[in-house]
Amino acid sequence: MKISALAANGPNQKLESFTYELGEIGAEQVDIKVLNCGICHSDLSMMNNDWGMTTYPIVPGHEIIGEVINIGNSVKKIKVGDKVGLGWFSSSCMSCHECMDGSQHLCSEAEYTIGGRHGGFADYVRSHWSWAIQLPEGINLAKAGPLLCGGITVFNPILIAGVKATDKVGVIGIGGLGHMAIKFLNKWGCEVIAFSSNPNKSESILAMGATKVVDSTNPEELSKIAGTLNFILNTTNVSLDWNSYLVALAPKGKFHNVGAVLEPLAIPAFTLLTGEKSVTGSPLGSPALTRTMLEFCVRHNIYPITEEFPMLKANEALEHLKSGKARFRIVLKN
Repeated sequence: MKISALAANGPNQKLESFTYELGEIGAEQVDIKVLNCGICHSDLSMMNNDWGMTTYPIVPGHEIIGEVINIGNSVKKIKVGDKVGLGWFSSSCMSCHECMDGSQHLCSEAEYTIGGRHGGFADYVRSHWSWAIQLPEGINLAKAGPLLCGGITVFNPILIAGVKATDKVGVIGIGGLGHMAIKFLNKWGCEVIAFSSNPNKSESILAMGATKVVDSTNPEELSKIAGTLNFILNTTNVSLDWNSYLVALAPKGKFHNVGAVLEPLAIPAFTLLTGEKSVTGSPLGSPALTRTMLEFCVRHNIYPITEEFPMLKANEALEHLKSGKARFRIVLKN
């Protein structure tokens, strides 16, 4: 099958038309017709080889919503015509300890949808059946794409940290990831403190479900919440004054990082020791947890705030994202 796609041929290059042949389908694989695909900052990082793992040409796109058009003869649970979502992972070994334990996203042999293979800025994409997440009835297909990456990235930490409805929590970085974290934590029942460096965003952040907005550039505001937060989720990919946030944690509080910060985190030991605090991190989540998250989203009407571009205007959409003007996730429609 010939695939029409958009690909970058090197770092900092624009997407160009690209076609490739998809060989015979494997026994446990499914072919998906791409209906729409979200754009994530990870697409930019991979296009520019920021993480040193890109192979060119690269077809980005790992927040895919589509329809199954073909299945291998050993595929389970999925049939032609099913609406599915495909995120960062497209396969895992299904035999290691992590896979057998239900943590397929931690498989050391996991295949990335845009790592060494081609992603969703295309008319079709292929994956292992287990990572083609069947979509719950009633989901908004036009807005669901970013949930497959950004959504599960901030949903999984809530369960890892054992966040309770009675907890007071904080979210750093109210962008594509952070605004979804606020929506989840609000429906979880938490008091949600949003850390933002832009006071002009306060009204919109409160509308997302935050209880209070704290100016992250103001030491006086940070000092007022010292020792009060049970959980802080960092969604940014830049170095911060980590100690200021660790001081904001209550005793036994957890600081969880999902931002791909390239520099080492300078974590002061005594702030951790004196409060039994912890610093953790995570990638996305398992297929089962992703399905659970999608059901939670339908139940509570949780969706990212999105802007839509035609797939053929992907370069314009990427420039919009790079300029910092995206509010808050971009979806490309085929």
